[in-house]
Amino acid sequence: MSTPARADGPPAAHGQADGPPAAHAHADGPPAAHAHPAGPPAAHAHADGPPAAHAHPAGPPAAHAHADGPPAAHAHAAGPPAAHAHAADHAVRRQRHDSGERPFIVIWESTRACPLACLHCRAEAVPDRDPRELDTAAARDLLRQVAAFGHPAPLFVITGGDPFQRPDLTELVAYGKEIGVRVAVSPSGTPTLTARRLRELHTAGAVGLSLSLDGSTAAIHDTFRGVPGVFRWTLDAWDAARALGMKVQINTTVTRHNLHDLPDIVRLVADHGAMLWSAFFLVPTGRGRGLGALTPGEVEDVLNFVHDVGLTVPAKTTEAHHFRRVALQRHVLAATGDDHATVLGLGPLYRELSERAAELGLNSEARQVRRVRRPPLDVNAGRGFVFVSHTGTVHPSGFLPLGAGSVRETPLTEIYRASELFNGLRDADRLGGRCGACEFRRVCGGSRSRAYGVTGDPYAEEPWCGYVPGSFPRRRELAALLEESRAQQGS
Repeated sequence: MSTPARADGPPAAHGQADGPPAAHAHADGPPAAHAHPAGPPAAHAHADGPPAAHAHPAGPPAAHAHADGPPAAHAHAAGPPAAHAHAADHAVRRQRHDSGERPFIVIWESTRACPLACLHCRAEAVPDRDPRELDTAAARDLLRQVAAFGHPAPLFVITGGDPFQRPDLTELVAYGKEIGVRVAVSPSGTPTLTARRLRELHTAGAVGLSLSLDGSTAAIHDTFRGVPGVFRWTLDAWDAARALGMKVQINTTVTRHNLHDLPDIVRLVADHGAMLWSAFFLVPTGRGRGLGALTPGEVEDVLNFVHDVGLTVPAKTTEAHHFRRVALQRHVLAATGDDHATVLGLGPLYRELSERAAELGLNSEARQVRRVRRPPLDVNAGRGFVFVSHTGTVHPSGFLPLGAGSVRETPLTEIYRASELFNGLRDADRLGGRCGACEFRRVCGGSRSRAYGVTGDPYAEEPWCGYVPGSFPRRRELAALLEESRAQQGS
C-alpha cells in the first residue's frame, strides 16, 4: 500500500493561541479562545473547535480561541455519536443549523486590556482599556443581536484581553442569560481570576470557562505568558471553577516552546479534569509573528497525537482544520486494520510523543475513560464562527484581520448572512492551491486565517498542511465516507 504524499508547503507563520471556550450544548464543552491578531481585534480562542485574537482597529478582533470556544455547550452541534449514528458522524460532527444562516459561536473581544505579556498575543494587549470599546449599552445591544439569530442562540464567548478588566462583566453575563443567550468567559490567568469572581460569574449564569495552559510546569508556562505566577493562578482558578461545578475548557498553544511537553500537559488535564482540551496552532498575527513556525510534517505528527489521546481527554484543535481530515483518515484506517503511522508516513515527533504518552500511562485502559473519541466539529472562519472586536467591527475569525462591517451600524445577523466576505469563505470552490484540489476541502477547508497571514490571500492553500490531494491509499472507503458526510450536509 502506498503512503500518502506530503507537500513541503511554505514555512508556516507564527500564530497565536488560546481560544475561547466554546460551548457544546449537547456535547463536550466548547472551545474558547483569546486571540490577538495584528490586525483584527483579538480574542483568546481554541473554536472547533472549540476547541482558540486581539485585533487592531485595522483588522478584526482577535480571540482567545482555540476555535471552538470555552466549555459551554455546543448549542447547535450534534452530541456525541450515538450507537445508531452514521459512520461519518463518528469521524466529524456537522452543525445542526445552516451555517450560512447562523453561526455556532460568536466570540466577542470585550477589551484589549490585559496585564500579561504573552509571546503569542495577537492583539498585542495593553495595560489600559481603549475608550473606543463597546460600552455597557452597546454590549447589551450586541447580545440582543446574537439572540436575533433565533433559538437556541449561538454560544457567546466573552474574551479579551482580559474580560475581568471590565467592571460590567458579571452584569453582561446575567443579561445574556435573561434574554436566552448562553455566555461563556475566557479570562487571562491573573490575580483578578479569584474564586470570588468566578462564583459571581457562575451565579450570573456563565455556562463555561476556558483557561490557557501552555506548559506542564510553572517554568514553561510562565515564560510563555511573560509573568511569574500565572501557572499557579491558572491552576487555582481551575480548581475553583471545578468546585463550583463550572464546565472548564483548557487551551494549549502549540509552539516549539512546548512541543515536547504536550503529553505532560495532557496528563495534567486528565488528572485535573476538564470538559475539553483544545490544541491551538499559531497564526502569524501580533506578537505571534516572532515565534518559530512548525513544519507541515510536525503538524501532522501533533494532529495524530491529539487524535490518539482523545480516548483519555476530550480533545479538539483550533486553527488546525485539517484535524478533521486526520479524523476521517484514522476512521478509515481503524476499520481496515492498517497501521496508521506507516500509511500516513508519520515522523519522529509522533513516535516521541507516543512513547512519552505511554510512559505516562495515557493510553492505559485506566486512563481511557471515554467510550468514543469526541468527533471534531465542522466549523471554520465565517462558517459557523464569527468574531466581534472590542470596537464592534465584525470578522470571520479573531485571527483573520479582514472586516465585514460593524455591529454599531449593521445588525450582526445581516453581516453574517449577507456580507461578500462571509459568503465567499463559505464557498469551498473558491479555495486555491492544494486546498482547492483536495477531496477533503468541504469538510476541512484549511485555516483561512493562516493562509491570509502567510500569503495575504484568505483563499490560498493551508501553509501548515502537507497532504497531497488524492494520495490517501484507501480511496474507495474514503469516498464512501465523504459521500455520506456530503449527504448529511445537504439534508
